[in-house]
Amino acid sequence: MSHEPNRIAHPGRLRTLGAVAIAVAFTGVAAPAGVAPAAVTASCANGYVGLTFDDGPTGSTTTLLNALRANGLRATMFNIGQKVQQNPGLAQSQQAAGMWVGNHSWTHPHLTQLSSAQIQSEISQTQNAIRSATGASPRLFRPPYGETNATVRGIEAQFGLTEVLWDVDSQDWNGASTAQIVQAAGRLTNGQVILMHDGCNEAMGWDRSHSVEATDLILTQWKQQQGMEFVTVPEMIEATGFEVP
Repeated sequence: MSHEPNRIAHPGRLRTLGAVAIAVAFTGVAAPAGVAPAAVTASCANGYVGLTFDDGPTGSTTTLLNALRANGLRATMFNIGQKVQQNPGLAQSQQAAGMWVGNHSWTHPHLTQLSSAQIQSEISQTQNAIRSATGASPRLFRPPYGETNATVRGIEAQFGLTEVLWDVDSQDWNGASTAQIVQAAGRLTNGQVILMHDGCNEAMGWDRSHSVEATDLILTQWKQQQGMEFVTVPEMIEATGFEVP
């Protein structure tokens, strides 16, 4: 069984695709069905940060969405294809709640250890499952464990996907307490992305229940103290002009 410590901590913003190119890539992309565009052009005291959740949808997705909606905020959800196939209604709920739904592979493997054909299958099946559930193809991709290379990025490009890693790891996958997750969020600065997870991952034996508990505290308490707005990754790029990690 693989564990999250194999994730790559991203040392800065080393994307080959610049912020302007990424912003252009999302120009004209409609907001999720039934959801008004977010007001990201208004000035926010200390800036904008990207809130992202991996490995959904799960039994905790509805609770997570309720917390986000209660605070009038959106996040980017990187979904596992198999889970979307099993729970299409939850993927629809993510979209209806205004979340940006991204691709996180079909089975959460170590992509850099797979053949090109296997990588292509992991991405393609997930694109199809999410499109079938929501009516829209993902535009963002997060490689499992943050493991990527030229082959992975080349295949992502074939599907029109932009790779998104993170700046701050909440450690919710590693048994971090609610307080520790909130503390990790406190390290965020303008234009950065935080890695969190959507509840439990039963298949991998990881309990991320604290991540859902912490989300409500982050959104209500920390946001007020820090004065930053949590938005989807495309909205953050639009608001800050920064590149994604």
